[in-house]
Amino acid sequence: MKYPFICPLCHAPLTEQDRSLVCPSRHCFDRARQGYIHLLPVQQKHSLSPGDAKDMLEARRRFLSRGFYRPLAEDVCRAVREFAAADSPLLLDCGCGEGYYTALLEQTCRCSCIGVDVSKEAARMACARSKTIEWVVATASSLPVAGGSVDVVTAIFSLFVNDEYARVLKEGGIVVEVTAGEDHLRELKERIYEEVFPQDKAPPPFGDAFREEALWERRFSFSLPQEALMELLRMTPHSRRMKRDKAASLETLSGLTLTAHYYIRIIRKKRSGSL
Repeated sequence: MKYPFICPLCHAPLTEQDRSLVCPSRHCFDRARQGYIHLLPVQQKHSLSPGDAKDMLEARRRFLSRGFYRPLAEDVCRAVREFAAADSPLLLDCGCGEGYYTALLEQTCRCSCIGVDVSKEAARMACARSKTIEWVVATASSLPVAGGSVDVVTAIFSLFVNDEYARVLKEGGIVVEVTAGEDHLRELKERIYEEVFPQDKAPPPFGDAFREEALWERRFSFSLPQEALMELLRMTPHSRRMKRDKAASLETLSGLTLTAHYYIRIIRKKRSGSL
């Protein structure tokens, strides 16, 4: 299919020419050898290498490929199948990382997919997950897709960007958002920090452009062997915050049983004239 990409500089439509995307003003964006498209101009970068570092992404790829978060991924796929208005939706996965969830959505939901992440390294890795998904380096705060062109936006443990999601979605389109619950990985946090403070982790409010269709709260337990536990730790910011003695104590464990606790919220973009 033809994907509705727009120029991140002038917002005009982009067309494919050889291995590049070009707008009428001749702004040109090359497709990388691996297959992804870099649509993050320097004006939108807040650091030299934005997004997750290579070691975090590699740890995440190994951990997710083991299937420990498969129940969460299946919940997201179920939400898309149940609530998407289109039979073969165009889905945009914001903050797709190395592509685990995006690839599963493509396989199980009969959808065409765009995976967006601000990290070039994430897009490079994601190309190994699927050659038919369009992997794009871009920021969720300025998505390089046309307004009213997308049926589904997924935001799995990533920031909710209300105005941009409302802009790119068709009327009646949905956002499937996953946020961590208060007890998510609590057993790990209790071993890392001196004290784990209670937090209100309910999903934040959304704007007037949307209405809530459903809110699911989910929990499941999973047991990790030592190697997978260290991969989980390396893929999160906790590895950079913890004290050295806490890291050493985790390395002595043979494994650990953890709780996954998360919310899945499905919100729908209102149609013109609806209340």
